[in-house]
This record gives sequence, C-alpha cells and structure tokens, in this order.
Amino acid sequence: MKKGLLVFALAITSIVSGQIPTGYYSTATGSGYTLKTQLKEIISNGHVDQGYGALYDAYMASDNDAFYEMDGTVLDMYSEDPTGADPYNYTHNNNNCGNYNSENDCYNREHIFPQGFFNSQFPMKSDIHHVVPSDGYVNGRRASYPFGEVSNATWTSANGSKVGPNTYSTYNGVVFEPIDAFKGDIARMLLYFAVRYEDHVTDSSWDAHAVANNPLNGTNDQVYETWYLQLLNKWHEEDPVSNRELVRNNAAHAFQGNRNPFIDHPEFVVEIWDTVLAVSTIQVREEVRVYPNPTQNHQLQIAVPNGTTLQQVTLYSVLGKVVFTATNPITVQNKLLLKELKTGMYLLQITTNTTVITKKIVVQ
Repeated sequence: MKKGLLVFALAITSIVSGQIPTGYYSTATGSGYTLKTQLKEIISNGHVDQGYGALYDAYMASDNDAFYEMDGTVLDMYSEDPTGADPYNYTHNNNNCGNYNSENDCYNREHIFPQGFFNSQFPMKSDIHHVVPSDGYVNGRRASYPFGEVSNATWTSANGSKVGPNTYSTYNGVVFEPIDAFKGDIARMLLYFAVRYEDHVTDSSWDAHAVANNPLNGTNDQVYETWYLQLLNKWHEEDPVSNRELVRNNAAHAFQGNRNPFIDHPEFVVEIWDTVLAVSTIQVREEVRVYPNPTQNHQLQIAVPNGTTLQQVTLYSVLGKVVFTATNPITVQNKLLLKELKTGMYLLQITTNTTVITKKIVVQ
C-alpha cells in the first residue's frame, strides 16, 4: 500500500472509532442565519484541501459500494440501482476519464454544485463533501443544470436519472433529477456547500446569480433561491440520512478534516432556513417529541401529536448499523417507549404519515 493511502486508512480508523469529535458542534448555539455562520466557522476550521487528484483514492473509502451489491466497486449515484443489478460498475482507480461517448466508458468527478459557477477555484473544486464519483457521460448530460423534478424527460440514464423541464415550484428551466434513493444525499451536499462557502458565494470571481442555471440568490445568508431551498428540504425530508451517508461523512472527515453538519444534525436545516421552508412540515417536526435526550436510564419516549401516525421507527448506530426497527409500531396514548438502549450515540429516523424526521440521540 502507498504511504499516503496507509496514513489515510489509519485516519479513517481513528475517525470511525471516535465519530463526531467531542465538542465539535459546541459553538452551534444560535438559530437562523446566525447558526449557519456558526456552522461555517466549525466546518472551515480543520478543513485541509488535499488537492483534486487525491479524490480518486479518497473515494475508495467514501464512495465504496458496501451497501447495495456490496462488491467493493465505485458507488456512483448516477448509475447505482439500489433495487437490482447495476447497469454497469467501475473498479476504483480504473477507467478514470478520459474521453467518453456513452455510459460505461469511464468515471470522473462530479461537482454537485457546478464548478463553472465558482470558476474552478479551490478549495471548492476539491471538496469531497460535494465532489463525488460519477459516470463521465451522465456527468456531462447533467452539465450545469440545477437539480429538480422532471415529468417529461428529454433524456434518461441507465439507472433512471433524468434531464428535462422542471415541474417543481416556479422554476421552469431544464433540470437534472437523480433517482429517489439519492435525493437526500444530494440535498445535504448542496446545503453543506451553502454553509461552508456562505462568505464566498457573492465574490466577484463567482458567476452572478443571474447566470443561466445558477441557483444562487445573490445573498450570503439565504444563499439559494427560495424554490431551490424548498426542493432541497423536500428531498432532505423524504430521503433521510442513510447508513451510506454516515460512513461517507466519517471518511470525508478523515480525508480533509471537516464534516457535513446536516448528516450529523438533520434538524439544522429547518433551524437555519425556517423562514423560507414549508410551515406545515416545520410544525409537524416541532410537535414530534423525543425525550429525554440525552437519556440516562436507557429508555427513550417518542410522542406524536393527535392525527399523526407512526409508520416506522429505526435506530442507527453512528457506524450506520440498524440497532432497532419497528414498522407500524403500537403506541399508547400517542407514545412509543424504546427500552434497554445501550450507551452510545445514535440517529433515530421517525417516519409518520406526513413526514420523515431524523434526530441525534445520546444514551449516557
């Protein structure tokens, strides 16, 4: 093994063992855009740009298929089929683009926030939290289109990702729609980008927000246009944090020294952008209570308001392992009690008849 990869592997072992460092978010005490700026300071400190070329090696840990076929190939959101055999696969560090004429020719590095809008400057260009491996041809078809939802596709990839006119909200331009399994992943990457680079997005070296396809709104606080934030929050709610994202966040931290706060704390999305998001969703989130948290008696109570039905409850360890899951659990007076929880930190995913909520849980 190369020396660099050995150091990287040791770093990953350290981060996976420790997960979120103690006190990492201790200064995230505000709300709204104050919280966003506090998070920006947290995830900027310790961020070391490892260079664009290092990403391919980093993907061996951050984007390795240990979740679907579990075959150790490159996990590409634009070609992965979560429900069956993939249309094609790439082996890490083989078939790197290069030229391409069709799908399955080669894979390269996709900027979830297009690098053309920031003129390919660093560290944005090499930030693994929004730069992912993808099939080169599909990457090219996505171009610099914003993400959106498509009813009548003009082009569809082998795994079902689509290009076509947007049908979500007020935006009527061409968009790229990934498959449902990765919409939340992509939303959280873009929200990370809005926080990490909030003080850069209005720089004169960046494209003006009025440039075609650019979803920025020209401010350092809201960052994205309202329709785009509402779309990202919709995807964030409908496709909650997955095992794969937990592992990727730890690997990214090992690689470049910072984390995606929306994977660690999904509730931060509403706490920051509540003024531009759907009120009904926010109200449901606030009315679903999980207590006590932290808990010291190894028990946890989930309480939902009248008219809200618990459809599924899943508890994940910070390594992404399912610790407990229940479908259509029986509640008593709208409450569900989880007992005999082991000491540790968890992510609790709550699916109701109206929304999906993810909360960080600490058992002391």
